[in-house]
Amino acid sequence: MQLGIIYSLSASALFGGMYYLATLLRPLSGESLFGIRMVVTLPFLFFAIFVLKKQHEFFAFAKRLKQQPHLILVILITSAIVGSQMWLFLWAPNSGKALEVSMGYLLMPIVMVAFGRLVYKESLSRVKWLAIIFATLGVLNSVIFAGGISWEGVFVFVGYPVYFHIRRTFQLSNIYSFIFEIIFLIPISLYFIWNTDMDFIYAQNPNIYYFIAILSVVSGTALLSYTLASTILPFNMLGLLGYLEPTFMMIISFLIGERLDPNSYFLMMCLVIAVFFLILDGIFSIRKQRKKMITEN
Repeated sequence: MQLGIIYSLSASALFGGMYYLATLLRPLSGESLFGIRMVVTLPFLFFAIFVLKKQHEFFAFAKRLKQQPHLILVILITSAIVGSQMWLFLWAPNSGKALEVSMGYLLMPIVMVAFGRLVYKESLSRVKWLAIIFATLGVLNSVIFAGGISWEGVFVFVGYPVYFHIRRTFQLSNIYSFIFEIIFLIPISLYFIWNTDMDFIYAQNPNIYYFIAILSVVSGTALLSYTLASTILPFNMLGLLGYLEPTFMMIISFLIGERLDPNSYFLMMCLVIAVFFLILDGIFSIRKQRKKMITEN
C-alpha cells in the first residue's frame, strides 16, 4: 500500500512538473511538444508491459482486435480524444491558458460523478450530492456573470468522461488499448516533429535538447509510476490521490505568472469546496471498506 501511494504521489508530481517543463521548451509549439511526447511515451508503455509481465495479455488483446475489427475504429476515436487532451495539456502553459485547463481538470472528477449517476444510474452518497451542488452553483455563476467557462476547461471536463465512457462501453478500459491509442497517434506525431524547424528552435533556446530529454524521462516515468500505482492501490485510494495532479497544475499555473480572473473567484471557491467533499467521500469509503474487511476476517 505504501509503495502504491509513493508511486501515485510521484506520478502526480511529475505530471504537474511537465506543466512547468513545457514553459522551458519554448519556442516549440504545442503540436511539436505533443509529437515528441507521444514518440517518447510509447517505449515506456512497452517497458511497463514488460515490468508487469503482461506480454501474454497484450498479445491476447491484439488477437481480440483481429477478431473484432470494429474495435479498431473505436480505438481510433478514443485515440483522437485522448490525443487532443494531451496536446491541450502541453499547449496551455505557453498560451496563457494553464489556469483554464487546470480548472477543467478540477471540474472533471465532479462531472464524472454526475455522468456516472445519469448514464450508469450509480447511487450517490449525500456528500457526493453536495459536491455536485457546489460545482453546479459555481458553473451557473460563471455562465451568468462571467460569460461562461473557457472552451479549454469545457474541452477537458467533457472530453474525458466521453473518452472513459466509450472505453467502458466496449470493454477497453486497460493499458493495452491505451498502447494502441498511442500507436495510432504516432503518424501524426511524426508529421508534427518533421515540420518543426529545430535549427530555428535551437537558435532561440540552446538548451532545447536537454529539456526534450528531461521531458522524455519525466513523461515516461510519470506514466510508469501511475501504471504501477494502479496495480497496487484500491480504486478509491487511487482516485483520492488523483486530486493532487490538478492541484499541482493549479499551483504551477500561478508560479508561471497566470492570474485568476476576479469573475472566476466564486467558481474557484465552489470547485475547492466540491473537491473537498469528494475527497471526504473517498475517505469515508476507504474506512468503510477497511471495517468490512476486518469484520469478514
